[in-house]
Amino acid sequence: MPPLPVLSGKEVLAVFQKAGWEFVRQKGSHMILVKPGEIITLSVPDHKEIAKGTLRGLVRASGLTVDEFLNLR
Repeated sequence: MPPLPVLSGKEVLAVFQKAGWEFVRQKGSHMILVKPGEIITLSVPDHKEIAKGTLRGLVRASGLTVDEFLNLR
């Protein structure tokens, strides 16, 4: 499994939007994303750097693999 890069919340948001996730609202420092047909929502922190464990959890929850996530970047 390739290592995840250090990305900002805005960069992560852009990648998930390419994968079909839609930004619906922001509550505090967290951006909420939904995808038609998916039950879960993603809560992406709007920080300068997303912790690697947090990013890996978001990628896993989105149904993407790390390779797919990196290719969308």
